[in-house]
Amino acid sequence: MSIGFGFDGNEKKKSVHLNMEEVNKLTKKYKKLKNYMKTNFYEIQNINGTEKIISELLNNYGDIDGQGEVETDRS
Repeated sequence: MSIGFGFDGNEKKKSVHLNMEEVNKLTKKYKKLKNYMKTNFYEIQNINGTEKIISELLNNYGDIDGQGEVETDRS
């Protein structure tokens, strides 16, 4: 990298250590949630207003990729 990125070549690169077991658990949970969102059961609950799992995640963490809308409280 160039000096413009704050690395002049004399410093050692810092590395990030990830626990692959935890990454695999998160990936598995993410895939299950995405599959759940594709089901008719999710759509029915979403329309009915009784869906809690995905709604709570979106309310707590927001929509990360900027695609779609975050639901508001249905009063």
